[in-house]
Amino acid sequence: MNTADDRTQTRTDLMDPARAQALQAALGAEPAIVSGDPLPPFAHHIYFWDAAPPSRLGRDGHPATGSGFIPDLGLPRRMWAAGRLMFHQPLLAGVRAERISRIEGITRKDGRSGPLAFVRVRHDIRQRQALALTEWQDLVFRPDGMDQSPAPAARTDEVIAEPFTPDTTLLFRYSALTLNGHRIHYDEAYAREVEGYDGLVVHAPLLAHLLMGLAQRQLGELREFAYRATAPLMHHETAALCWRDGIAWVRTADGRQCMIAEAR
Repeated sequence: MNTADDRTQTRTDLMDPARAQALQAALGAEPAIVSGDPLPPFAHHIYFWDAAPPSRLGRDGHPATGSGFIPDLGLPRRMWAAGRLMFHQPLLAGVRAERISRIEGITRKDGRSGPLAFVRVRHDIRQRQALALTEWQDLVFRPDGMDQSPAPAARTDEVIAEPFTPDTTLLFRYSALTLNGHRIHYDEAYAREVEGYDGLVVHAPLLAHLLMGLAQRQLGELREFAYRATAPLMHHETAALCWRDGIAWVRTADGRQCMIAEAR
């Protein structure tokens, strides 16, 4: 079910465990999740699909702004900037869940490369009549043309550094599992020629998912996780998932910081 007004949208999902197993396999784990099992942090991103027909898609493969939940802001490029999650109780595979989404605010600013619009979306996910997860997503909309701001240098004082080597198969499978049609993740010609990247872009939510997994292995069940994307990671690069004292980050082989996060 999907209902929406200008600022609120409600979706329900049965949280099929087969989809969670497919995510485990895509990330290199043995598929093991069955009905009733707790889902990994951020696995809810493979549910609550917005399955728009081709006639309602924009040039980038996302549902076109102005045709549904996100209003038309007059800016063609969409980027995932940041997010924060509060975990109230585990989400369970195979149990019907409801997600209520609200646009909490739209802010316009002038950046180095022109006008920007920041959209903050809040999601509340309930299961068995109880609130399980609250998530805030910060999206940025901008004009064509690349931002020339240099990427920040990543920390090098980690106590854990797990190697991460993305490839086109992983990007394709993650796009499919999340029904993310953004062409920067699978159409290299579009990513290079239209949006100006140096290859396919690794999904910011995928990096956040991996950092959450790293944090959970250090802390146990998470209560809160906040992250910020600071530079794109390309499909042909290698990176490290780093950790120290509640801080997690993604560092490329040449020392760029792609994402920084805090967990507790």
